Amino acid sequence: MSNDAEAPAIQRRGLMLVLSSPSGAGKTTLSRGLLDNDSQIRLSVSCTTRAKRPGEQDDVDYRFLDTASFRGMVDRGEFLEYAQVFGNYYGTPRAAVEAALSAGKDVLFDIDWQGTQQLRDKVPSDLVTVFILPPSTRDLEKRLLTRAQDPKDIVAQRMAKAADEMSHYAEYDYVVINRNIGTSLDRIKAILTAERLKRDRQPGLSDFVKALREGR
Repeated sequence: MSNDAEAPAIQRRGLMLVLSSPSGAGKTTLSRGLLDNDSQIRLSVSCTTRAKRPGEQDDVDYRFLDTASFRGMVDRGEFLEYAQVFGNYYGTPRAAVEAALSAGKDVLFDIDWQGTQQLRDKVPSDLVTVFILPPSTRDLEKRLLTRAQDPKDIVAQRMAKAADEMSHYAEYDYVVINRNIGTSLDRIKAILTAERLKRDRQPGLSDFVKALREGR
């Protein structure tokens, strides 16, 4: 009879999974799908100075701050990364992320290429990056218009910026073309599984192998 159910879990360090894309390519939907299907990953709640959208909750979707408070956190070195996008600031608080990684939990980031670049400079060994591309420019514009969360001038700005954002795809470890949400989600899950199994992310392996060699 197998004793797999009784075997202790091997100690693992958490990883930081970044999903980036131009607005409207589906990263938010994919992020929610991943969080709903995997209890070992949690969303990094970013701070932002932008206005709260309908249905959003403070400390759940974002931590909403005024500009002075945000700048104070920058000055104190409390962000792993931060950026200004469309006139608003966004940033990732350092303390909560570091605590999660040490506890063997993975942290999901919904950030742009600028934030990803900052994370790579600071914590390259903990980082796994995925860029989400839309199947076409027409499809991207349709999604932005259908979303109906932004006025048409903001949609036009987002479309103008999309070409520049997509030019950064080569800076990412993986690229997923989001033709279908279910298929794309399965691919991201496969990436996450493979990255979790990397030897360098399992510091408990040495003790496990030592026990095996000793017949324990």
